Amino acid sequence: MKQKKIKQENWTTQLGVIMAVAGSAIGLGNFLRFPGQAALYGSAFMIPYFIAFILLGLPIVWAEWTLGRYAGIRGYHSASGIFRCVTGKRNMAYAGSFCVTLTTIITSFYVFIEGWCLAYALRYLFGWMGHGANVNFGKLFIETVGLEGNGALFQHGLMNFNLLCMVFCLLLNYFLIYRGIVKGIEWFCSLALPALLVCSLIIMVRVLTLGNPTGIEGQSVIEGLGFVWNPSQPNKTLWESLSNPETWLAGAGQVFFSLSLGFGVICTYASYTRQNDDIVLSGLTAAAGNGFCEAVIAAMMIVPAAYIFLGPAFLTPENLNSSFTIGFQALPEVFHQMPMGRVFGFLFFFLLFLAAVTSSISTLQPAITLLEEGLQIGRKSSLTIAGMITTFGAFFTAYFTESLTALDTMDFWVCNVLIFIIAEIQIIIFGWVLGMDTSMAALQCGSQVRVPYFFRFVIKYVSPFYLLVVFVAWVYLKSSEQLVKILQNPVAQLSLGFIIFVAIFNLVITAQALARWEKQERLNKNNTSDWEI
Repeated sequence: MKQKKIKQENWTTQLGVIMAVAGSAIGLGNFLRFPGQAALYGSAFMIPYFIAFILLGLPIVWAEWTLGRYAGIRGYHSASGIFRCVTGKRNMAYAGSFCVTLTTIITSFYVFIEGWCLAYALRYLFGWMGHGANVNFGKLFIETVGLEGNGALFQHGLMNFNLLCMVFCLLLNYFLIYRGIVKGIEWFCSLALPALLVCSLIIMVRVLTLGNPTGIEGQSVIEGLGFVWNPSQPNKTLWESLSNPETWLAGAGQVFFSLSLGFGVICTYASYTRQNDDIVLSGLTAAAGNGFCEAVIAAMMIVPAAYIFLGPAFLTPENLNSSFTIGFQALPEVFHQMPMGRVFGFLFFFLLFLAAVTSSISTLQPAITLLEEGLQIGRKSSLTIAGMITTFGAFFTAYFTESLTALDTMDFWVCNVLIFIIAEIQIIIFGWVLGMDTSMAALQCGSQVRVPYFFRFVIKYVSPFYLLVVFVAWVYLKSSEQLVKILQNPVAQLSLGFIIFVAIFNLVITAQALARWEKQERLNKNNTSDWEI
């Protein structure tokens, strides 16, 4: 299954693709969601987290790298093309189109949140966060997000500061994507990832050297670290925590979300690697770097700081389960009380901004690739089309801000339902359709690191079953609330309608791509026959 050879981009270095893939994975979930989950379940959380990393994370990461490169060296870079190329079945191209739907929707609302990070970073940089004991960070968050009601951010047109930050983020994403894989994505991630790491290490060292600045007994940095890493939670032993199904569900979910599994982003990025690149080591390095950022850096700087300045009374299940409460309300209060808090507040929200951008450019690339392959158009034209859709989605999310219904609905259906389905398809393609012998040979081509043999059994049997169990359990526990919301809330219905529109659009583009691919293959076959005659 080959198509006409065309000039294509490739990552300039192996470090470049590792940076890009790590950048796509390292996002707000690492620095906001993980610390809350770790504190909520105690260090017992780390046991299901690491088990899920081995049984779900690495297998799916390696599967995506393999499928992407396998199709990429044959000239296919979109998720639709990759799924069709690897399986040899035309209908699988339509399954691949849902990867593009997922990433397009994520870009639409992720850029809105990205704007919050930029707005907070600029406020700290220029001293606009307020001073004194009466600063209300809850009110500031409400104004930043527009929680007063739908359309609150548009009362002054585009002159709203928070809205301008979102527009800037959109333009920055479009600029980087327009510059391409090498000059845009690889260049930015190679700068942003080290800067992000430096900012986070500075904050972590500052938190770990705080001691007990408030003078309140039991609220030192040691107690703060104990709150995260103590195996036993209040009134719960380690074994009682591990017997709670939600602990295992949370651990698997965190691995899944933080590694960007099931997005199709890794497949797309891997399709631009060369045949002899070491994708085993690349996948392992990117996944390990992601885990280090959340399991070491984030867990040691965020919750201990909140424990010191806000006290254990703040760290309730309600607050720990809300990434937005921790990041945009609690931490500004912490920085407000911390010596040199303005500096550390800027560094924190700047690193969040960098992490968000490296993630959002990765989720925009699959749509660009599908449009280029499906309509045989250039990057400028494909970016214009994809940009129109994501810009509409971003403004849609920014308008319907009451209770964050639009954002929450889109996040649920694409980030909590669709990614599990796509990941299940990918791991089945790797282990069952392509076959373990072919898949492992493709994975280890050019690799200096050998994948342990037991991963064959894990990838073929354990990972698909584990993934299915997690998905069914998660839907059972979480879906009823969303279904009621869809039935009763017009904004939720509009949000679901937007998802369906994007899905149909990508199915149409995929149909165009199929027609072009099949036509080209017929031409290649005829030309080969004529030459042989």
